[in-house]
Amino acid sequence: MKITSVFYSSSFKKSIKKYSSNHNKIEKTIAKFIDNPFNPSLKTHKLTGKLSSYWSFSVDYHLHILFEFIDKKTVGFIDLGTHEIYK
Repeated sequence: MKITSVFYSSSFKKSIKKYSSNHNKIEKTIAKFIDNPFNPSLKTHKLTGKLSSYWSFSVDYHLHILFEFIDKKTVGFIDLGTHEIYK
């Protein structure tokens, strides 16, 4: 399943600037996600609790992207950051 549309929240856009030193790694990971959202290297998983409508995948050990599926081929990126984004 390939993603055809991605929407970026203002929080995500702000966070991407904050982590500009990791820009290349983030871009490569997003490209991998768009090609296959469930690529095992991304560790894509559904969240629980108050964030149960969201999903997350890993850029690296510390950085994660919080997102939601709008439909089968459309996602909205909510935020980017360390585990703090889950609070």
